[in-house]
Amino acid sequence: MSYQVIARKYRPQRFADVVGQEHVTQTLANAIAQKRIAHAYLFCGPRGTGKTTIARIFAKALNCTGGPKIDFDDNDSRVQEITDGRALDVLEIDGASNNGVEQVRELRETCKYAPANSPYKIYIIDEVHMLSTAAFNALLKTLEEPPAHVKFMFATTDPEKVLPTILSRCQRFDLRRIPAALITKHLAEIAGKENVTIDAAALHAIARGADGGMRDAESTLDQLISFCGDKIEEADVLSMFGLAAQNQILKLSHAVLAGEISTALTQLDELARGGKDLGRLLGDLLNHFRNLLIYQVSKGDLNLLEASESEVSALKMQAALASTDAFTRILETLADAELRLRDAASKKILLEVTLLRAIEARNSLSLDAVLKQLNQLRAGSSGTGVSPVQSAQPARPAPTPAPAFSLRETAAPLPAPTPVAQKIQPAAIATAAPGDLTGLWANLIDAVGKVSPFTRGYLIDAHPVSFEKNVFIIGYDPEFADHLGLVDNSRNHTLLATKLAELGHANAMIKFIKAEAPASWERKAAAAPTPSPAPAKSVSTILPAKSVEPAPSAPAEKKLAPVAFNKDEFKNDPLIQKALEIFKGTIVEVRA
Repeated sequence: MSYQVIARKYRPQRFADVVGQEHVTQTLANAIAQKRIAHAYLFCGPRGTGKTTIARIFAKALNCTGGPKIDFDDNDSRVQEITDGRALDVLEIDGASNNGVEQVRELRETCKYAPANSPYKIYIIDEVHMLSTAAFNALLKTLEEPPAHVKFMFATTDPEKVLPTILSRCQRFDLRRIPAALITKHLAEIAGKENVTIDAAALHAIARGADGGMRDAESTLDQLISFCGDKIEEADVLSMFGLAAQNQILKLSHAVLAGEISTALTQLDELARGGKDLGRLLGDLLNHFRNLLIYQVSKGDLNLLEASESEVSALKMQAALASTDAFTRILETLADAELRLRDAASKKILLEVTLLRAIEARNSLSLDAVLKQLNQLRAGSSGTGVSPVQSAQPARPAPTPAPAFSLRETAAPLPAPTPVAQKIQPAAIATAAPGDLTGLWANLIDAVGKVSPFTRGYLIDAHPVSFEKNVFIIGYDPEFADHLGLVDNSRNHTLLATKLAELGHANAMIKFIKAEAPASWERKAAAAPTPSPAPAKSVSTILPAKSVEPAPSAPAEKKLAPVAFNKDEFKNDPLIQKALEIFKGTIVEVRA
């Protein structure tokens, strides 16, 4: 007798022999026992998980002598014919090569005839999603109301391509990827029957490479027996299929979590020089960090993981090296690289960059965490007597610059409030006199600052030009013209219009222009910050304002005194030093 490959030699012949698909085999067995046999079945799932095998076993149970029954005799002549593929009443059709409407019409004509010597005429159509739309439509009527002696069994790896009208006429069974532990156990049984010695690490490597497909695992074992003889070790599996050893994956992941850039790059270089499949290596890394995240979140629940004993001990150790947020950021980095790896000109360079980004992601902080710690630092400094640099007068806060690429943050208290001009009465008309316009502007700055200190920081460099016919024109001196692009947007227009309505000027429109301020303009409103504002929060280079005791109100007709600023005194401020210590940062630039 000619040689049979392991996948065919040890193909399951009964429902009890099928590995990892109990939810399907048990349902079919119950249907036979209760005589609730449908006319059409659809088996979906990845390759090598048992779709066609289950269909054949089901056909045996239906057409065996004295059937339908579950405990059929393997030596029954009808069962033997189905096993050998020569049964007249069980027709296996390849949907990929018989996908035309003519073949389906021929099937419709032949299914009318009664079976030759069995209870049912059974059609098993593999890769049914390959049928054309016309072929599907030709099959619809027969599939919905077939003759009583006809049963259809479809198998597909891509059920999304099957027409919904076909799906609705079938009982659908989704086969799962087989767990690595079950694959390892089944391969060990086959190796024993074949008198082959294989260590546990080699079995685990085969199961890891099979990716849930039993047929792939059996084919791999068959090839290894031809390559190694009657003794197989893990190194043989790794060298043949370009897989990385489990301990190599663990070393690489530990280097990422420990921030050891040199070790990580050296390990990757060794794997690449050893001919390892870099795509599979990235997939293994992704799966390992997923296991770390699940292990940490589930507090060590191993039921959610597929891991060997050696890997479990490594998970316990490495899960303590980072937070859940860090594992999530690393996973996002690796997943992004996996999407780009297929199109990468140099996979090794992409993986090197990915490892560097993963290490950086491990050590980075989220924006929410940074702001929370800054607020805690600020709150703590106010209670311990540590105060920022003192100055005689509150300085006008500088407008917040655009966000920088690096994270350099400091939260600082805004200056203490000073009196502003009296609010104009709501009854004022839409055309304001110069004196009224100055008061209105001061009140408007005050109202905006309570909602958005960020916007107020830009408006203090502006001045009111006019307010006529419900159009409030705001001007910027040429030296502040760069503010126009930052402040002239729909959000600020809406904010200003809302605050003007609260001040008694409904339906006002806002317009920003570049215009020189009158010689008499003293920016009185710019000196009036909002009382008790919330601390400013932004990812940018923000200089901490100098907090002082509230100063007495200065006469409206006098300008604010210039603020003395010492860069060395600022850098040595206890609050600044504490922030640098917490965030491991450096001062890049200091602006007065």
